[in-house]
Amino acid sequence: MAHILVTALLAAFGAFASAAPNAHLGKRANATFVNQETCNGKTYTYENLAGYGFLPSDSRDKYGDTIGGIGSSMALDRSAWKKTGDGQYTGILWGLPDRGWNTEGTTNFHPRVHKFTVSLTLAPNATVSNPSKPNVALKYLDTILFTAPDGVTLCTGLDADATGFISYPGFPDLPVATFTGDGWGGPGNGGKAIPIDSEGLVLNSDGSFWVSDEYGPYVYLFDPTGKMIKAIRPNDAILPRRNGTVSFSANSPPLLDPKRVVIPGDPSSGRNNNQGFEGLTITGDGRNLYVLLQSALNQEGGPAKQTNRYARLVKYDISSGTPRYAREFVVPLPQWTDPTSSPAKALKTAAQSEIFHIQDGQFFILARDSGSGHGQPISTSIYRHIDVFDIASATDIKGGTYDGPTSAIASSAGVLKAGITPATYCPFIDFNLNSQLNRFGVHNGGPQDQFLLNEKWESIGLVPVDGKIGDDDEWFIFSLSDNDFVTQNGFQNFGMYPYHDASGYNLDNQILVFQIKLPEHSRPKVLFVIGLITGDTKTQFGSQLYSAIDGDPIESITRRQNTRAVDRAIFEIDTNVTSDAPELANVSKGGPDHQGLLELIIQGINGPFHTNLAANDCRD
Repeated sequence: MAHILVTALLAAFGAFASAAPNAHLGKRANATFVNQETCNGKTYTYENLAGYGFLPSDSRDKYGDTIGGIGSSMALDRSAWKKTGDGQYTGILWGLPDRGWNTEGTTNFHPRVHKFTVSLTLAPNATVSNPSKPNVALKYLDTILFTAPDGVTLCTGLDADATGFISYPGFPDLPVATFTGDGWGGPGNGGKAIPIDSEGLVLNSDGSFWVSDEYGPYVYLFDPTGKMIKAIRPNDAILPRRNGTVSFSANSPPLLDPKRVVIPGDPSSGRNNNQGFEGLTITGDGRNLYVLLQSALNQEGGPAKQTNRYARLVKYDISSGTPRYAREFVVPLPQWTDPTSSPAKALKTAAQSEIFHIQDGQFFILARDSGSGHGQPISTSIYRHIDVFDIASATDIKGGTYDGPTSAIASSAGVLKAGITPATYCPFIDFNLNSQLNRFGVHNGGPQDQFLLNEKWESIGLVPVDGKIGDDDEWFIFSLSDNDFVTQNGFQNFGMYPYHDASGYNLDNQILVFQIKLPEHSRPKVLFVIGLITGDTKTQFGSQLYSAIDGDPIESITRRQNTRAVDRAIFEIDTNVTSDAPELANVSKGGPDHQGLLELIIQGINGPFHTNLAANDCRD
């Protein structure tokens, strides 16, 4: 599994990144790319920073509330992504805030998801000496509020109660938050609501959303109106416990009750406070969710930053409609050297903030330091990366040995147990390189101005550079910052609760776009929509199809209905050969039969997508 790291620069203060179990050989980048990484035989190339933009800190949604924290997670609607001209693109982006403005205490903010139009205009001539103006823009479109399974009770950003739960038919016991009055210091009857600290987002083809949270940590499914329709409760080892019982509180007192005390402050086992299911992604066939803890469980090295390295990655099979706990792995988070700490405590874990499934067991992961950036005591960040990890050789730890209450994969000192092989971890994109940031007038380190990168970057979204299907392996990675709703002109509670963050800062919602090249023929699979195709026996789409392009068979094509906009057929593509259509197995590449089959496939793509693909646009 040897892999080679080609890197352009080390960050200021001499960043140290530990990516065990594999060693890396570093050398300077050449003129054609910033960084290149081969991870378990697959090569990824970071070509350049392609864009920067921002949404002002005091932007407001249709409910009158501040639009903040939208970088907690994001989803790009691939079906809406279009190349509109030379270097010009437009699409739909969904931004997920977390629990609202909470720098001074949690509030009865109502969790939600925002919809935007996103546009990108490339600036290929941007240089450090002649930087481009912001070339990425968001235009607000809509907001969906999240409600309980009753479809009426709004969810809340308040910290969960230390004990107790709320129940709905067909759901596991859910965390609960109790509030008095109207929850904002005004009169009212009080009540109970499901607390959600939203951190992961998956957009489904039917308009529904999977959302992972930190309080439970749970994974929730909301329908297109925002009503909760499913909830996934993790295994017992992950659930936080205090005093021998499950305790969902994150020890985050409400703004209006700052003296509320939870004893002990940290759970004795399970997820650490505010370190729950930070990363969420779906496989391209739509059958599996993966969710990753932000750092190690408290019985496995948490909460200390020097020992909380080994995080659990959980796979759920959602193909039947009822989520099934399928597998579990360990991801070794990177470590960095903090020059402001004593030597004994300088080596720290870069906790992860998002994951994105690429293909074949490889994932992007966003890992970063903390306490550095705009509005923070230190302006220079040391480790802020989108990296790659691979689970091909990782041990599946699912089962009774590691899933029971207080079960552990590592010691309290963070030493992984013998017999467990973690994922392979490979550094890739460094956000902090001023040689790229300065081309757009932004910077890491230096003055505390609006062009200094924010501390928290917590989202990953991919769209193809060709505006079609990414067949040339060229892709854009979008990432948004979480600004913690920090503004001097803020509003919550449907615009009736004004606030001014005590920091005195206004932190815009920042956006970065990186251009990359994925490994050859390994574009991220999505729910690929193809219209129903008919024809003679040789070109009939049935249960099986063979493609002779590059001689590679395409197998197991299962038809099912999708109701996103119109009824369409979705064909899920696997790799084994069967004998249902022997005529297609012998279609020679470049021959008339092959060309006719390819044209039929393209017709099916162009129909629902209103695209204009031609045969020479497709390689496989």
